[in-house]
Amino acid sequence: MIIAAAQTIPKKNNINENLEDHYRLIEHAAHHGAKLILFPELSISGYEREMADNLKFTERDLRLDGLRNLAIEKDITVIAGAPLWRESKLYISAFVFHPKGHEQIYTKQYLHDGEEIYYSPGTNDGLQIRLEDEAFSIAICADITNPAHAVRAASLNSTIYLASIFYTPNGIFEGYRDLQGYARDLSINVLMSNFGGPSYEFESAGKSAFWNNTGNLIGGFEGTGEGLLIVRKREKSWETEVVRSAGL
Repeated sequence: MIIAAAQTIPKKNNINENLEDHYRLIEHAAHHGAKLILFPELSISGYEREMADNLKFTERDLRLDGLRNLAIEKDITVIAGAPLWRESKLYISAFVFHPKGHEQIYTKQYLHDGEEIYYSPGTNDGLQIRLEDEAFSIAICADITNPAHAVRAASLNSTIYLASIFYTPNGIFEGYRDLQGYARDLSINVLMSNFGGPSYEFESAGKSAFWNNTGNLIGGFEGTGEGLLIVRKREKSWETEVVRSAGL
């Protein structure tokens, strides 16, 4: 099993360029053999609260056809983030595109302070992705601050907790602490994808990472920048490789 976390730098109010970055990173992840790629929170739109209504997507949005087609063509599950407009409400969401052509959407359950002005909280829908011998649960940023969210993933017997985040340098220590604690205490592997550059006039911490199910940090980005964290399972152990965009 090979999976990947994309560390990206979003362009403000530029959906087309952000999608182009997604296409490029998906192709390179597939070249490395990855069967799943995780992008950061709101990766397609960038983290832009006040602009969210103008940057929103709908279910089966035609602008996402490029991601749909790549998932099928490259035989890879793609998880990418954008605001979702559904039933007259706006959600922070993760669109999941599967190689067989079907789709799922996860909506963020626990909102960060201030997000409730623009977004509604999602539901505890128990969304799970199954690939080979692994089962994946998705979390979006502030979801990881509520232990009940990770406990729910463990109760579903998920083996990998996918954390799609936007953490600044001020918050990344707590993010690492929480995710490492879940990995150790719940015996669940954790893959985290963070922005590698600024969004919403805030710097990002980068440092996308992977912890195994004993809480050991196996590897990750040392800081910011764009690229891929490739995670490979060798029998019962995991190893990581950072591939920066300059080397893609």
